[in-house]
This record gives sequence, C-alpha cells and structure tokens, in this order.
Amino acid sequence: MSDSVDKPWGGRFASANDALMERFNASIRFDRRLLSADIEGNTAYAHGLQRIGVLSEEECARIVEGLQQVEREFSDPDYPLPDALEDIHMAVERRLTEIVGSSGGKIHTGRSRNDQVNLDERLYLRKEIASLRERIVALQTLLLDSAERHVQVVLPGYTHLQQAQPILFAHYALSLFWMLERDGGRLADAWKRADYMPLGSGALAGSTFPIDREFLRDELGFAAITPNSLDAVSDRDFLVETLSALSILMMHLSRFCEDLIVWSSAEFGFVELSDAFSTGSSMMPQKKNPDSLELIRGKTGRVYGDLIALLTTMKGAPLTYSKDMQEDKEPLFDALDTATICLDVFGGAWAGMTLNAERMESVVDPGALATDLADYLVGKGLPFRDAHHVVGALVRSALSANKSLTELTLEELQDASPHFSEDTLKLLNVRSSLALRNIQGGTGPEAVRAQLAEARALLAQ
Repeated sequence: MSDSVDKPWGGRFASANDALMERFNASIRFDRRLLSADIEGNTAYAHGLQRIGVLSEEECARIVEGLQQVEREFSDPDYPLPDALEDIHMAVERRLTEIVGSSGGKIHTGRSRNDQVNLDERLYLRKEIASLRERIVALQTLLLDSAERHVQVVLPGYTHLQQAQPILFAHYALSLFWMLERDGGRLADAWKRADYMPLGSGALAGSTFPIDREFLRDELGFAAITPNSLDAVSDRDFLVETLSALSILMMHLSRFCEDLIVWSSAEFGFVELSDAFSTGSSMMPQKKNPDSLELIRGKTGRVYGDLIALLTTMKGAPLTYSKDMQEDKEPLFDALDTATICLDVFGGAWAGMTLNAERMESVVDPGALATDLADYLVGKGLPFRDAHHVVGALVRSALSANKSLTELTLEELQDASPHFSEDTLKLLNVRSSLALRNIQGGTGPEAVRAQLAEARALLAQ
C-alpha cells in the first residue's frame, strides 16, 4: 500500500495536507486495534446494503470475502498502514476497494465515519468488558479459595491505621470479593449502555437510504437501536462509564495493595510475597520489594487520568461530532490494558503470598477487646455512652499501671464498675471476641462460613 493516498473527502481541496498535519490528524497508529470490530461492522453493513438493492448478491459476496482478506492482512502487526490513511476505517475501505474493485466504494453508502466509529467502539467495548468480567470472576474465585483455606486465621482489624478490633483473615479477603462483585456489576451496566446499534445515524441527521436498522441490530447482536441520530454520533457516555468503573476497580485493588505492602514489612511481618512477584534492590542485597503491588497502586492514578482526560475532552465538544472526540480511544485502550494486567498481577501476587498466621494473631492488641467490655455493660443495663466512659477510664487506668486489659483482675474490673462479674474474664480473649460477632455480615466464625457459602453460590450462578 502506497504512502500516497487520495482522501475520500479530497474533492473539496485544491492541495494536499502538510506532512505534519497528516501525522497530527491520523489515529491509525492506535485505532488499528479496532480492526476486528470494523470488519464485523462492515460485513453486516454490506448485507444491509444488499437488502435495499445498493449491492447485488454477487457484489456483497465479493465484499465480504474481500473484508476477510483485509482482516488477515491487517492482522499482521508489520503490515504498513501509513498516517495518510488517517484511521482504520479508511484503511479497510481503501484496501477493500483495491481487492474487489469499484464496488468496494459502495460500502460507505448512507454511512459516515461518525456512526461507523461509534459502532466499532461499541463492538470492541462489549468484548473487552466480557474479558474483564472473566478476570474479575477469576480473582474472586482465588480470594474465595484463599478465605476457605485460612478460615481460622485471626488478624487485627484497623481504623485510622490503629488497631481497632480482631477480625478473621477470611472476612478480610471476602471484603475484596464483594468490592469486585460491584465492579463487575458496574461494567455490566456499562455494557448495557453500549448495547445500542448506531448505524443509520449517518453523520448526524440520519441516512437518506432506507437502511433496515433492525436487521443490522440483529446481525450485530445488539439489544436495541439508538433512538436519536444526534445523540448516537455524539454519545461517548458508555466509554466514560467504563473508565469510571475501571477507576473504581483500580481504587479497590490499590487499597488492598497498600495493606499488603505494609503487612509485608519487617515491622508487621503478616505476609510475605513470593519471589515471582517481588523485586530486589540494585544496591541493598537483602531487599525484597513488593513492586508488583506498588506498581498497581501507582497505575491507579494512570487510570484516573484516562477518565479525566476523556471527561475533559467531552465537556467542551459541541453536538454532534468534533475531531476532539478522536481523543477518546487512547484513554480507553490504556485504561483497559492497565486494568487487565493489574487484575492478573494482583491475582498472581495474592496466590503466591504466604501468611504468617501466628504473627498476625499474636500482635492483636488486648485493647482491641475494649468494645466487648462496653457491650457487656450495656447488657447489664448501662446506656452505651456510660459504658463507653467506664471502659475508657479502665483502659486509661490499665495503661497507667503498665498493664493490658487481659492482665486485669476481677477486682480491678469491679473497681471500675460493679456490673463486671466472673464471666467478664471469659470475654478477654480474641476467640471469644470473634464468637460475639456472628451477626449476618460480621466477622464471627459462623457468619464468615455463611458468607463463604453465599459467595460460592454466587460464583456458581
């Protein structure tokens, strides 16, 4: 294919574009990844044009065969696609015409690149969302398996990065499971918004040809057709929504990365990452760095940037189409690629991670049991605020005596409140604390087992 390309819109112009403008205007360097979607859309459209008599049966067959050849050729990453072709849509049409002759030029009848690119993005996005949702389910399965293996492991739970109350590790792992469930739901919602067929909208006002839009909808597997041509070619909401969902997904992964990074430090020693998902220092031979998790944490900002870039592009674009909207693809592709590899890497890091269960449980601060004492007093009839004050004073007294709560005697407890009795001492251990929290959704052993069963049933659907 020659670098010199006559533009399909060139009849209006007396001279060619400057080479700088040619490169600046072109998107083919990155939008060639829409190739399969463009071939799929063109194939359906050829059948649609045959139905209304624009193409004969023989022409349609040659075009479909030609499109298959184009896809085979262009799928070679070394196949030259010069900037002069502008985008994958023009490249496909030009090469198709070289293969089948002038009838290839009929493929654009009643169609604009405005509705064509919108279609391609919808087709492409549906496949990418399906792939991402499969990865989310794979990570959920990994988390669930991990939770079931470590269902007895206890660790301190935190608020404000201070120890708060003891929890089960399985409960912690399942918290990400449910976050991912919402992430998958948001992507499914974005799919629904993308599941509209825009062909027939033309450049903005609708085609003058009697395109059978319902036929095209059925051919391409869409749920519905776009109801307004202006909105159809203007719409990038489904891309913005996808990037928003991916940003939230990355935020979820990043928060857990932050925990695991801290937990893998010598000061915590709760977990150790496998060598396969760690790196070393160029200077300090003893170092084992959690770079897999740190990169996920860092790439979260990258996906946020993709979302903001697209929102910023769209907020100034008047209806219907402006060239600004060519800038929708690179943020989309980048965010999809980033989220995909981050899901895989996080899963690999989690799967190879070793838990130090003894260390986790041994560092639970006895002060984390203070709420149980307050709840005990409430059970004896004290208002919670009064009970909170009594136990707070008891904690202060224990600290002054250089004692922990679990080291206090019954007499010392009763000095704080006569409501404490012999059975209070049974509360002052981690396992008793957990057993008190078997409320649905709580961290008690029975509640967590019920949650595991619920999660397993959800994945089986």
